[in-house]
Amino acid sequence: MTSTAFRMKLKPGFVEEYKRRHDELWPDLAEALSAAGIYDYSIFLDEESLSLFAVLKLKPGYEAQRAALPQQPVMRRWWDYMADIMDVNPDNSPVEVPLAPMFHFA
Repeated sequence: MTSTAFRMKLKPGFVEEYKRRHDELWPDLAEALSAAGIYDYSIFLDEESLSLFAVLKLKPGYEAQRAALPQQPVMRRWWDYMADIMDVNPDNSPVEVPLAPMFHFA
């Protein structure tokens, strides 16, 4: 199992909309995430800065499947769907800033 954490940024005024869209996650996107070996994925919001902190867990041996997610049509549609409410790159993928692990308690 590999844990990955990263930061994204929400645009002002879109907290409720971001939550609503994720509460209604498309079944085909959930299926693609699972097929890529992602079995635990959480996103947390810092309401003061509108920073989103994501942590996902990846099954061993699924690194290639996860790396291929950006090429999947459902992932591209999701990025396009979310582009109006968060900071994105030119291809509409979210701007993700990797976070370095500093502490883990298990």
